[in-house]
Amino acid sequence: MTWDLPGPFVIDIQVEASSIDHYGHVNNAEYLRWIERASWTHSRHLGLSLDDYRALDRGMVVHRHELDYLAPAFEGDSLQLATWIIACDGRLTLMRRFQLCHVTSARTLLRAQTRFACIELSSGRPKRMPPRFVEVYGGAVARE
Repeated sequence: MTWDLPGPFVIDIQVEASSIDHYGHVNNAEYLRWIERASWTHSRHLGLSLDDYRALDRGMVVHRHELDYLAPAFEGDSLQLATWIIACDGRLTLMRRFQLCHVTSARTLLRAQTRFACIELSSGRPKRMPPRFVEVYGGAVARE
């Protein structure tokens, strides 16, 4: 696969019938679910789980999604979704990029970017990232 950036974290996706909309291709909302799955899987891989978030009373919540749908996917397709942390300000925000590719053709089907903001889980208010977030997420920022 030709990835946009080096060193991606990649998840495999097999398109199921439940992902297909009335037009016969993957529903646009499904791509967003896959992005969420890749984000959580990558965070766990880096050493931050939901239990860690709860223990620290902090969470990274979506502030903005940008999705560019480039080509459709269909039932039975094998896909790979790559993610990179491309920025972490060490205070309140981090950015992730995503690239979804069709395994057989290597065609890029989607590019996306998400901006996350750190909140205190108990209040829902923006709060500074704890040192553990800065260490883990800041240490994982992709280098071009």
